[in-house]
Amino acid sequence: MADPNETKIAFQGEKGAHSHAACLHVYPDMEPVACATFEDALGSVKSGKAKYAMIPIENSVAGRVADIHHLLPEADLYMVAEHFERVRHQLLGLPGAKIEDLKSVLSHTHALGQCRDIIRALGLKAVREADTAGSARIVKEEGDPAQGAIASELAARIYGLNVLKRGIEDAVHNTTRFVVLSAEPDDAEPDAGAVITTFIFRVRNVPAALYKAMGGFATNGVNMTKLESYQLEGSFNATMFHADIEGHPSTRNVRLALEELSFFSSQVKILGTYPASPFRKELEEANALPGSAGNG
Repeated sequence: MADPNETKIAFQGEKGAHSHAACLHVYPDMEPVACATFEDALGSVKSGKAKYAMIPIENSVAGRVADIHHLLPEADLYMVAEHFERVRHQLLGLPGAKIEDLKSVLSHTHALGQCRDIIRALGLKAVREADTAGSARIVKEEGDPAQGAIASELAARIYGLNVLKRGIEDAVHNTTRFVVLSAEPDDAEPDAGAVITTFIFRVRNVPAALYKAMGGFATNGVNMTKLESYQLEGSFNATMFHADIEGHPSTRNVRLALEELSFFSSQVKILGTYPASPFRKELEEANALPGSAGNG
């Protein structure tokens, strides 16, 4: 008998969150499972209660998602896919409410920061909540026409709110990158086309260690698309790095670059090799157009 948990995908937040929408877009045949925290979402995969977890890792406006980089190394899970979700924020209100009725607007701090222009233009009081979808639920439950929420159109449908204004984000390129995590590795094949390899590493405490560790990627022609550092254990000396590169570890140039990295590092851990999202190619082509203004 098939395991019903094999058809479930976990996400952090309430139903109607942008992570929920990402699950529906990428895995429409799977059942999204709402989790209160990122730890809960990762734990549901580790325990076998869900096959995958859809986890936001960075946003084109707000930057990296807090806490995720600290959680991933200890989660003992594997990255098997990535997804770029165009984030469109909607201004929601109670049925019958009008924009001019609003006095305050509720949302996650990132969403509020991504919609500063309209909040300022409407003279609204920004109220921080834990979740965009949760903000929509609160507006519905409290029934105050002076309260609005910034959330997704999915949240509007789930909680019975009206969309008072669509696409209120300040930046048209507002996009969140998600990674899909599994309890078992499912690396892309070497001949699968464009792939991304994600890994974490910690350099040795010797002069110029990071510079030397990175040199192998340059000399072997490996493109590094992401490199971020974060402190460990409250120490300003213990630094972990999170990196994405283009290429498969089995190819000669990537293998040589990783070998050189290992020589100057006390720890290297590959989190997964997975197909590059088509969004990367679309973005590259858009930015290559004459007169292109970027992510558009």
